[in-house]
Amino acid sequence: MLERAIEVTKDAYTHLAYARFADDLVVLVDGHPRHAWLMQAIVERLREEFARLQVDVNEDKTKMVDLTRSETFGFLGFEFRRVRSVSGKWRAQFAPRMAKRTALLKKLKHEFRRHRSQPTGELIEQVNSILRGWTNYFRIGHSSQCFGFVRDWVEKKVRRHLMRARKRGGFGWKRWSRQWLYAELQLFDDYGIRYRNLLPKVLPTQ
Repeated sequence: MLERAIEVTKDAYTHLAYARFADDLVVLVDGHPRHAWLMQAIVERLREEFARLQVDVNEDKTKMVDLTRSETFGFLGFEFRRVRSVSGKWRAQFAPRMAKRTALLKKLKHEFRRHRSQPTGELIEQVNSILRGWTNYFRIGHSSQCFGFVRDWVEKKVRRHLMRARKRGGFGWKRWSRQWLYAELQLFDDYGIRYRNLLPKVLPTQ
């Protein structure tokens, strides 16, 4: 239905787009005032299709947002917004949602507490595994700032762990350099961003 709507409404430009993953769906409509009718029409048609398929809409998670008013929406763990580029053109920006970052830090805190009296190597192994999985998922889009925060946070937690093992306070800034943490302890350090399209627009149902 959405593919037909795209074909019917486009002229020189595409005024309607969508992305779906399992039962999560986002529909984007051109923000020009002349397409205001299209937004309401799509909502009505979607509800008709869902009713025909006997699919319930999660009203708590369903909403309409206006990106031109600096509103945002979440999709698959990312937060999407519209920003101006350096050249002054509008573009989409998406980065990990704050709730996802908070959940990551909570999980890491648990590992640091669990390994408080354990060898540092075991702690690093568990922390690296968590960081590797999380960053591999979020290393697209505009996640650099979030990644930088996570990296600094993890470094400080590792430093505190090392100092506690020596029954001392502080972070050992003079004792251990950043290079030492990654070269000797093998702390995870792959926070690079990959700018590429990883998924097709529509994923087939299984």
